[in-house]
Amino acid sequence: MTEARTYSEGSNAGGVLKERKRWGLFGLPFTFTVYRLDPKTLVIKTGLFTTTENEIRLYRVLDVSMTRSFGQKMFGMGSLKVISSDKTTPDLTIKNIKNVRRFKEYLSEYVELERKRNRMRANEIIDHYHDDNEDDDLFDDDRLY
Repeated sequence: MTEARTYSEGSNAGGVLKERKRWGLFGLPFTFTVYRLDPKTLVIKTGLFTTTENEIRLYRVLDVSMTRSFGQKMFGMGSLKVISSDKTTPDLTIKNIKNVRRFKEYLSEYVELERKRNRMRANEIIDHYHDDNEDDDLFDDDRLY
């Protein structure tokens, strides 16, 4: 069975990968957004005075795509778009992070391992996601009245 790689750089040991959102200019990390990836979850922490923390369970991730503009390439950054079946964050854009390719590789690997661990397939997640959305339309149907 394939074991997950661990990322160890400074205080990020133990399979946890952290990246900060950066300014587009010079890639400086002067924002208050931190993306933390561990083998089971992706956590987005934003804010300085009022902190918000949002968590996406990795088995809910449906698709990951990476984009790098010319300016991002110049400063060694990139952005990821994560599509998930999560209720609060179905479409997440992780903007202007360093090591974007490594972050994407770890995210993809952890998603597959978490799906195997939970014995989930992508079509089960999609079917469940569509079933939940169909329930919302139930009350809009004129046949109920």
